[in-house]
Amino acid sequence: MADQGVEKCQETPKAEDLVVDTEEEEAVTDQKEEGSEVQLDLSTEDGAKKVVPGIIYLGHIPPRFRPRHVRNLLSVHGEVGRIFLQPEERFIRKKKKKAGSNAKNFTEGWVEFRDKRVAKVVAASLHNTPMGVRKRSRFHYDLWNMKYLHRFKWTHLSERLAYERQVRQQRMRAEVSLAKRETNFYLQNVEKSKRFSEKGSRGGQEEKSWGFVQRQTEEEIQTSKGNKRLKKQLARAAEIQQKSQSNSSLLSKIFNIQQ
Repeated sequence: MADQGVEKCQETPKAEDLVVDTEEEEAVTDQKEEGSEVQLDLSTEDGAKKVVPGIIYLGHIPPRFRPRHVRNLLSVHGEVGRIFLQPEERFIRKKKKKAGSNAKNFTEGWVEFRDKRVAKVVAASLHNTPMGVRKRSRFHYDLWNMKYLHRFKWTHLSERLAYERQVRQQRMRAEVSLAKRETNFYLQNVEKSKRFSEKGSRGGQEEKSWGFVQRQTEEEIQTSKGNKRLKKQLARAAEIQQKSQSNSSLLSKIFNIQQ
């Protein structure tokens, strides 16, 4: 009997051990499942990180076309990020203002999509298609001029714009310095002319010669030679007249004496 009681006591803890073992196994399985869920979350996060944005170049921007129109028309095809439209140059806007129009237009643009695959599909499908879907739309008769820029990032665009801004500033500085030189040269010449005029009004000093003689032209040489020939001919005619007068006086004297 004592042996049977001992055996029963030994059997009961074995069942409890089994319960504990099952609980431990369930905890391990739960930990494994949690680890698998974490791995799936990490894999999804890695997949989200792999999404690379893509940029599309717009070569034609119709009048009165604004960034909000670009976003409204292209957000249907995918998520649109940053948009930049290049405005017209200043001298063109000045001409338009003089003509009486204050409309601000753009020449080209860049659109960033969150996924470059979407950008490629949009550029390939919408190129040379009408911008406005409805016929009443203002941009219905304007066509999309799109091109996907491979390996082009938004930083490249910002660097290019900064470079163009620096070039424009350097050009403006060069033009300003050239204008200053021209004005200084003009003012110096005005001062010199005033000094020369004051000296001429006083009349105390004679004007200095340049130190060289101007060479005569061919016409002047020919006229001078012709004048010399005329002078010689006139001198000869005068001598002939004098001789004839002297001869006539002698003859008259001779004939008078004979009479």
